Amino acid sequence: MFVTVETAARTAPAAVIVAIDGPSGTGKSSTSKAVAAKLGLRYLDTGAQYRAITWWMLSNGVDVNDPAAVATAAAKPTIVSGTDPGSPAITVDGADAAGPIRTREVTAAVSAVSAVPEVRARLTELQRQIARAGRGIVVEGRDIGTTVLPDADLKIFLTASPEARAARRSGELKGKEATGLAATREALIKRDAADSGRKVSPLAKADDAHEVDTTELTLEQVVECVVTLVETTADRAGQSA
Repeated sequence: MFVTVETAARTAPAAVIVAIDGPSGTGKSSTSKAVAAKLGLRYLDTGAQYRAITWWMLSNGVDVNDPAAVATAAAKPTIVSGTDPGSPAITVDGADAAGPIRTREVTAAVSAVSAVPEVRARLTELQRQIARAGRGIVVEGRDIGTTVLPDADLKIFLTASPEARAARRSGELKGKEATGLAATREALIKRDAADSGRKVSPLAKADDAHEVDTTELTLEQVVECVVTLVETTADRAGQSA
């Protein structure tokens, strides 16, 4: 299980865009937020946006297993994402959704909603607008380096063994909606299959992404690895300018 890490501030190019992809439980959120904070960058959790639209669908009686119904409703909710890595926020139609989007019900439905092309098109455009407006940013998700921001300055793909991922997710859920380790592992594998197998923007590693296996690494080690990659990328860009 990853724990909160304190990071000393460093700097990154003002407009750098870092894409961090990978399946659940690899440390994407913890790593992305810590890297953004350490380098003074903005942060965007695209998975939270898919959870937010899923929560809205469930709350408004939309059948999430009916792609046509989901497609028809995709443009209706107003989703606003904060980009402060210290306190990332998300609202739906003006209501704070940070808590509601993390329920088991939303988790069970988000893959089906995320697979609908109209949902992906709507949120992909929103993500691009956020990423390209203002200073540099770390964007985490499942298709950032392949679809959302294929021209990102740096692409990272985090991986980890199913066992390590399940242990981390079970730790995150402790005291909330914790389930057995085996059940968590099976849920992650099922989510991987759904996300990797969807026809539109599947979970995949970009050809030019740096793969980082976090199985045996601490959060501090993963963060330092990514920060070093950002700095190396910036140095190369400066030398070729």
